[in-house]
Amino acid sequence: MNIIPTAIPDVVIIEPKVFADNRGYFFESFNKTIYEAAGITQEFVQDNQSMSGKDVLRGLHFQRPPFDQGKLVRVIKGTVLDVAVDIRKSSPTYGKWVSQVLSEENKLLMWVPAGFAHGFLTLEPDTIFFYKCTGFYNSSAEGIIDWKDVDINIDWNVENPIISERDKNGEAFKSFISPFE
Repeated sequence: MNIIPTAIPDVVIIEPKVFADNRGYFFESFNKTIYEAAGITQEFVQDNQSMSGKDVLRGLHFQRPPFDQGKLVRVIKGTVLDVAVDIRKSSPTYGKWVSQVLSEENKLLMWVPAGFAHGFLTLEPDTIFFYKCTGFYNSSAEGIIDWKDVDINIDWNVENPIISERDKNGEAFKSFISPFE
């Protein structure tokens, strides 16, 4: 496994070692020892999976403490543009974002720690997205930041994404009071 840093030091890309032959392929998507050596020491308590059509945008979601979650995300089928936004008030990268294309082809994973808002845009039909979480989902702790916020200015590279009603009502970043130090 190769751990690849991003412009925001706590968010990393994980490139698994893939063993492929005429039968197909095999790779470890999670190995506690390797992840701990890379500084990812949190315990995972919940796995989630979603399927979305092309141009579906989900996010930017986070959970407030004490129900905050780190997420280890990957794509089983299709392709996404995956985005993490730093919402830790004392961080030098507060309000900054990083993105990575994750796909069934490249088999990359992205570690998004607690203290980040997370979202993704599907780039292919019938995309299956999988994530391991370090905390249990709690609807009363959920927060949503506007995916198209002008202060964050994420380049989603899509004109008219398909968005849920709740994601259409995300909070503007300038009025957002972060619960994360």
